[in-house]
Amino acid sequence: MYFGYGEKEIEYLKSKDKRLAEVIDRVGYIKRRVDPDLFSSVVRHIIGQQISMKAQQTIWQRMNDKFGSVTPESISNADISELQSLGMTFRKAEYIKDFSNKITNGEFILSDVEGMSDDEAIKALSSLKGIGVWTAEMILLFCLQRPNILSYGDLAIQRGMRMVYHHRKIDKKLFEKYRRRLSPYCSVASLYFWAVAGGAIPEMKDYAPRKK
Repeated sequence: MYFGYGEKEIEYLKSKDKRLAEVIDRVGYIKRRVDPDLFSSVVRHIIGQQISMKAQQTIWQRMNDKFGSVTPESISNADISELQSLGMTFRKAEYIKDFSNKITNGEFILSDVEGMSDDEAIKALSSLKGIGVWTAEMILLFCLQRPNILSYGDLAIQRGMRMVYHHRKIDKKLFEKYRRRLSPYCSVASLYFWAVAGGAIPEMKDYAPRKK
């Protein structure tokens, strides 16, 4: 399953932002996979912090091989040492175990998150151990497919914005200006900023001052 968007979102963004319109035309339609299961999405995002995507996928596959299905019950019944043996750090194993326990004992009602506003959902998710604001925002985008997520805490987003708009730095005030312009379809804009930051348009450069 991929993040869903179409002509409505594209035409809106292009009408609001000339430079982003040029990027959209150059890059074309972007397919980004999403995980519609909120529990597994939270677990995967905890696993994936500060490691490569390949390493994350390896650990996730090991979890599926070991437990058959990664559910709150299967994780709650596992020891932290079992989780750690799959390749994650002790702290991440602890976070995942704590999260699973909170689901199984009813302390955290995961289904409630789906009915919350973006701000409420970010606050609820970031109350969990191991989940910060950035991780919560990524869960909203790549699991719940919320349409208006643009993360100031994402370094690649900031890089993409510098490259598109020719800024040396994206401070909070400037970021908010673009967020207001691109709302209510910031999530689609995010896909294009990531693409640019990753080199989708080779001649585009990062205007950030070089570190001496």
